[in-house]
Amino acid sequence: MRVLVADDDVHVRSALRLLLEQEPDVQVVGESTAADELVGEIGRTHPAVVLLDWDLPGLRSNGLLTQLRMTIPGLRTIAMSGRPEQRVDALRAGVDAFVCKGDAPETLLGAVRALAEAAAAYKQPEHKPVRDVSGPESLEVVQ
Repeated sequence: MRVLVADDDVHVRSALRLLLEQEPDVQVVGESTAADELVGEIGRTHPAVVLLDWDLPGLRSNGLLTQLRMTIPGLRTIAMSGRPEQRVDALRAGVDAFVCKGDAPETLLGAVRALAEAAAAYKQPEHKPVRDVSGPESLEVVQ
């Protein structure tokens, strides 16, 4: 699974990279520190899943989420925040899943795996979209 990490905090990016790269089937293909460089980094690295800091400067103010969905079919996004109350806003904005930065590592890894599988399924003729009904623990494939 190809994953890109977008967070303006170097410590968070490093911790996420360490966590993800411990998994034999996960490859962190890139990092981004700001929304204005995110589209270029995605185009360069071709990730299946992007982990987005929900407070990444410029992420919500410039329509970037809409642009990502329109220009990169099948790309899956996970918003991360230290504030669980942001879950509803993030899901309404169009991210595929939301994970609190304080959640157990297994929660994040489960969300990454589920969305990477959905991204791979998107490339197959029989696409089944993913729906997040109440967080990463409730990711399900819509029939």
